[in-house]
Amino acid sequence: ATASEEESRQYLQQHRLPELLQRLAALLLYHRPENPREFLIQALEQVQAARRAEGQFPQLLDESNLGAMFSLLDVLGLGHISAAQHTEALKTLGLSTEDVELADDEKITLEVFKEEV
Repeated sequence: ATASEEESRQYLQQHRLPELLQRLAALLLYHRPENPREFLIQALEQVQAARRAEGQFPQLLDESNLGAMFSLLDVLGLGHISAAQHTEALKTLGLSTEDVELADDEKITLEVFKEEV
């Protein structure tokens, strides 16, 4: 890798841009707004407002969105999803799965799902 490539990589990592872009792309795919550009502008304005106020990335998915997503995963209405479904949902949302340690047969309830996301 050239020095310029390494500088670019460090810049992206320093500003956590891959994570931000993944999260924004996941939100677009989940919500599928009529006007994607306006949706992205609003999402970024929420991020900016939250950083000014408390320095945290806002929860761009609310309780009802998470409940709807969980319902889509829990097709049979069992009240839980599998560890694999949970991990895939996190990836779809652009969230890290590195710290998620679940047994293959573990059942994830809506409450656990909301907490993890």
